[in-house]
Amino acid sequence: MKVEQNIARLKYLLALYKMTVDELLLLISEGLTKPLTKVDIFANEININHLKRIDKVFNKGLHYYLDPKSPEVNKDASIFFRKPRFGADLNIGAKKIVNQFEEFKISLSAISKLAELNIERTLPVFTIHQDPKAVARQVRKDLYPDFNPLPKEFLRAFIGKLAENNILVFEFVETWNKKEKANIDGFFLQPNVIVLKRQQTAFRREVFTLAHELGHYLINEEEIEQLDLADLANKKLSAVERWCNDFAYYFLAGEFDKALEGLERADGSNDYHFDVIESISKNTHLSKMALFTRLLFQKKISQSNYNIVKADLAEQYRRRQEEEKRQKELEKLQGINKGGSTPKPINSPLLVSTIQAAFYEGIINEYDVCKTLNISPNKLDKYLQ
Repeated sequence: MKVEQNIARLKYLLALYKMTVDELLLLISEGLTKPLTKVDIFANEININHLKRIDKVFNKGLHYYLDPKSPEVNKDASIFFRKPRFGADLNIGAKKIVNQFEEFKISLSAISKLAELNIERTLPVFTIHQDPKAVARQVRKDLYPDFNPLPKEFLRAFIGKLAENNILVFEFVETWNKKEKANIDGFFLQPNVIVLKRQQTAFRREVFTLAHELGHYLINEEEIEQLDLADLANKKLSAVERWCNDFAYYFLAGEFDKALEGLERADGSNDYHFDVIESISKNTHLSKMALFTRLLFQKKISQSNYNIVKADLAEQYRRRQEEEKRQKELEKLQGINKGGSTPKPINSPLLVSTIQAAFYEGIINEYDVCKTLNISPNKLDKYLQ
C-alpha cells in the first residue's frame, strides 16, 4: 500500500537533525536484505511500510508526513537552526529529546497565552563579564530552596523554587532498554526552559546540572551538553562553560565555600581532607568528585594525588553498582518484586499550574491533563479541585 507524502517534511527533518540522506537510508534499511534507496523514500507516493521505518527514526507519527503544509526552516522553529554547534556531539536519541521538548515548549507557550498567564522572565540578564560568585550570592536569595539532606527531595525543592520565578524545569526519564539513550545531561532553551536527564543513582549530578543550566538561563545563552564534573578544572572550556560551572559551584556551596577555601594542601598525610570533603558534600549536594576537582582548580591538590582520589571514588562507585546488581538478582531469585515500572519525572509546579489554568479555561480536556502531567485518570482529582 502506498500513500501520498509531503517530501518537504522529510527534508525538513533531515535539516533539523543535520542528517544526510545516506545516514537515514542506513538507519531505515537495518534488517533488510535489500537496502532502501533514495528513490524509495523520496517518491511522491511512498510505501507505507517504508514510511513506518522512517518514523521509527523521527517518532513524529505517520500523519506528520502526510500533512500538505510545509514547515519553515528558521531560527524560531528550533535551536538546531539557531546554533550550529553544541557542548556535545549529539546522537539521534539526544536530538529527539531536544526536539520533543522544544515542540512542547512552543505548545505550552501558546496555552499560556490563551489562558492569559504571565510567564515572563522575572530575573535580570547577567553577562559572563560579571563575577559568577557575586551573581550566585545575589540570586541565591531568591532561587536557593530550604536545604533537604535527601538529594532527590532537594532537587524537587530546587525545581519548585525556580518555578516561583517563572523558570520551567522538565525531567526526562529513559527506560533501561532504550536502544539509543540520549548522550546529554541537560539543556537550556530560551526564554525560560531547562531540561534535565534523570540520573537514577546520582541525583547530586542532576542537582549540579540544574545549577549549571540555571547559569545558562541567567546569561541567556542556549546550550545542549553532557557535563563531566572533571571539567570544573578544565582550562580549555569556553568562557561561557567556565562561567556556568563556577556559578553552579558557588550557588550550591554557599557559605561552605569558605570551608573549602580554608583547607591546606590535600595529600596522603592528611587523608586528602576526606572527612571535610564528605561533610561539605552532605551539606551542599556537591559531589565529592566535584569538590576534589575544585581543589585541583584551586591548586590545593596535585594532579597525581587528584588522580589517586578520582580512581578511588570511581572504584567505590563501581562496587556500589555491583552490590545493587547482586541485590536485584537475589531479590529476583527469591521472588521479591519491588516493581519495575519506569520512574516518573518530577513535575514543575509551574507546569502543573499552567495546565490547571488551561483546563479551567476550557483550553484543554482531562485527557490532555493526564497526558501532559503523566498521571493516571484516577489521580486527576488531586490536580483538579
